[in-house]
Amino acid sequence: MKWLKKLEQKLERFAIGNLMQYVALTMAVFLIFSVLQPQVPILSLIQLSPYRIMQGQVWRLVTFIFNPPSTGLFAFIVIYFYYWLGQQLEYYWGTSRFNLYYLFGMLGAIAAAFITGYGSSDYLNLSLFLAYASLFPETEVLLFFVIPMRMKYLAWFELGLLGWLFLVGDFSARMSILFSLLNFLLFFGPDLYGRIKNRARYRQFKNQFDRNNFR
Repeated sequence: MKWLKKLEQKLERFAIGNLMQYVALTMAVFLIFSVLQPQVPILSLIQLSPYRIMQGQVWRLVTFIFNPPSTGLFAFIVIYFYYWLGQQLEYYWGTSRFNLYYLFGMLGAIAAAFITGYGSSDYLNLSLFLAYASLFPETEVLLFFVIPMRMKYLAWFELGLLGWLFLVGDFSARMSILFSLLNFLLFFGPDLYGRIKNRARYRQFKNQFDRNNFR
């Protein structure tokens, strides 16, 4: 896409190499601090809160990406997984394109927060997984550290779940899903639409061919 290439060129001199390394390390630091100093509400101070942002706490527009995905030991595993996904995407795309993908994800999450009143980096991190699964669908990971599973199957499961939540959810839930995955839709939407369209044409051609040959 030409517009993406132009944006990449403009962003190139500002792009941050190893972006997910810094994000993941900062997540881990905040997580450790919250465990060692539970009396300090550090995690609540970095969350994406439109109300607090409008009161002047503008740092939340950036710091929400450092909010750990969960608590406990499992959180460190998830953080490492995000780091690994980001590193692989940056290696494949290059620093500028990966930065642009992450930036669009941040903007989408912020837009969703101001529409719904609450925001997080959950869908932003999910977009990394969906991007990797789209590019490397045959890669295998160990689900629950035991079951080998290809990325494409996990991605279809996540997309199916998101689709269900979109259908049964209220307006806020739908806007949150739609805007928070803005980066994935911009980068992969046209290609996915093209694949679906080509498959529909193939089925139509096959059905027509079968009808003509079995008359």
